[in-house]
Amino acid sequence: MNSITKEFLRTGYESLLQFPISSLNDFQTWLRERATFEAQIEEESGWRYIKTTTHTNDEQAQQAFEEFSTEWYPIIAEKAHELNQKMLECSFIEQLNEPGFHRYLNDIQKQVQLFREENIPIETELRMLGNEYGNIMGTLQVEHQGQTLTLQQAAKLLKENNRALRESIYRKIGAARLEKRDQLNQLLSKMIQLRHQMALNAGFPNYLEYKFVELGRTDYTPADCLQFHQAVEVAIVPINRSFIQIRKDQLKLESLKPWDLKVDPFGRTPLSPFKTATELIEKSKQLFRRLDSSMADWLQTMENQHRLDLESRANKAPGGYQYPLPHSGIPFIFMNATGTMADLSTMVHEMGHAVHTQLANPLPTIYQNPPMEVAELASMSMELVTMDLWDEFFGTEDLLRAKEDQLQDAIGMLPWIAQVDAFQHWLYLNPEHTSEEREAHWQSLNERFGTGMVDYTGFEILQKISWQGQLHIYEVPFYYIEYGFAQLGAIALWRNYLSNPTQCLENYKKALALGNTESIPNVYEIAGISFNFSPEYLEELASFVSQEFKKIHA
Repeated sequence: MNSITKEFLRTGYESLLQFPISSLNDFQTWLRERATFEAQIEEESGWRYIKTTTHTNDEQAQQAFEEFSTEWYPIIAEKAHELNQKMLECSFIEQLNEPGFHRYLNDIQKQVQLFREENIPIETELRMLGNEYGNIMGTLQVEHQGQTLTLQQAAKLLKENNRALRESIYRKIGAARLEKRDQLNQLLSKMIQLRHQMALNAGFPNYLEYKFVELGRTDYTPADCLQFHQAVEVAIVPINRSFIQIRKDQLKLESLKPWDLKVDPFGRTPLSPFKTATELIEKSKQLFRRLDSSMADWLQTMENQHRLDLESRANKAPGGYQYPLPHSGIPFIFMNATGTMADLSTMVHEMGHAVHTQLANPLPTIYQNPPMEVAELASMSMELVTMDLWDEFFGTEDLLRAKEDQLQDAIGMLPWIAQVDAFQHWLYLNPEHTSEEREAHWQSLNERFGTGMVDYTGFEILQKISWQGQLHIYEVPFYYIEYGFAQLGAIALWRNYLSNPTQCLENYKKALALGNTESIPNVYEIAGISFNFSPEYLEELASFVSQEFKKIHA
C-alpha cells in the first residue's frame, strides 16, 4: 500500500547481490531472503494495480501505478536479472534437491534466456498501456430512465422479459462500445507492435513463440492449441447450436436477435441470487461452511482484512480477478457484481483461486505460484462442485434453473475460449495487419466457432469488435486457453465429485497444495483427472454434461 520506497529497493538488491554464498545452507538462506524481498515488491505492485482498478478516476492511485511502472519497474527488471545470474553461477545449485526447485530453476533459466535490456522500456510502456485499457473501459456507461449505468449494470437488463427494453439496452451498450472502437483498435495495434519488437529483440521470429517460453508452456505446444481449436469446432459447436435451437423454439421467435440470448425462454423473472455485496458474502460463507469449513474461515479473513471489492459502480475497471498478494498471504477479490447468476459463478470462481492461495501458502514463496492451467482448474472446479450448495441463494425451482445455466456455460464457453486463443495466434503471427483486417479475421472466427443462428442484421459491426471487451487480449496476452484446458479438468473433477465427494475434495486440495512443485499433467493426475484435450476426450466430457443436463428435467 505504497509502503516501500526506492531506498528499500536499492538496499535490498545490494544486500542480495553482495550476500556471500559459501555453502548449501548459505544458498538456501539467500533463496529465502530473495523470495521474501520479492514478495514485498510484488505485494506493493499488486496494491498499486488494485487501486487503479477499483477507482479508475483516482488520480493519486494512477500516479502511484505510473511511478511504479516507469521508475521502479526498470530497476526491478535489471536487478532481478543480476540476481538470476548470481543464482545460476552458484556452485551449490546441483546440490539442492528439494521438491519444486527444478521447476523454479527452469523459470530462472527462462528469464535469463529472455532478458534483453532494450526490452525493459518496452515492458514499462506495455504496463501503462494495459492500465489505459482498464481506464477506457471503466468510463463506459449508458443512460436508462434517468439513471447512469455501468455496462455490467446495463447488461443485467438483457435478462428482462420486455423484448423492446432488451433491444433498447443492447443498442445503448453497442453505441457505448462503438464510441471507443477506434481508440481500442489503436491501443491494441500499438501493443502488438511493441510485443513483436520484444520478441525480435530476444531472438524469436514472433511474439507467439516468445510468449510460450515466457509462460513456461513446456507441457504443450502451439500445435496442441490448434488441435484444441479443431476439437472444439467438431465436438462442441454442434452442441451449442442445439442449445440455441432449443432457445429459439422455446421463445417462439422466427428470428433470434442478440438481445434474446440471456432472457429466460419461459418468461420467468431473471435469477436473482442476492441483492447486495454483503448478502453475497454472507451466503457465500454459509455455502463454503458446508463444503469445507476452512474455506469459509478464509473468506471471513479476507472480509476482515478488507480484501473484497465486489459491487459494480462507475469508474471501476471491468471484469473480475483474485490477486494473490504474496507477502501478506491474504489475496484480494475484485468483481463487478450486480446481483446476477453470473456474479454468483464469478464469486465461487474467484474463491477457488483464493482457496488455492491458502492451500499453497505453507510452501516456500518461490514454489507457491502455480501454472495458470492449474490455477484455473482450482477456480473452475469450484463453480461445478458447489452447485448443489447454491440452495443458500435459491429455492428449489430456481436452483434447477441455476444449475441448468451453469452446465450450459460449462460447455458453451469452450468455443469462445478457442476463438480468443485462435485470434491471438493470428494477431501475433501477422503483426503488420490493419485494424480492418483484424476485425475481418475476428468475424471469420465468429463464423467458425459461432452457431450462425443469431440474426445480427444491422449490428454486424458489434460482432466484429466483440473481442474488445476481452481484457485478456490487452492486459495478459495468450492467457486464455488455460480456461479451456481447466474447464475440461473441472468437468472431469466434478464427475468424480458426484461419485465420491469426500475423496474428490481430498484429491483437489492435495493437488492445489502442490503450488508449482509439479508438472501440469502430474497435478491433474493427483487431482484424479487427466490433462487431456483430444477430440475424443472433449466428446466424452460433453456427453457426460449433456446427461447431467437432462437429469435436471427428469
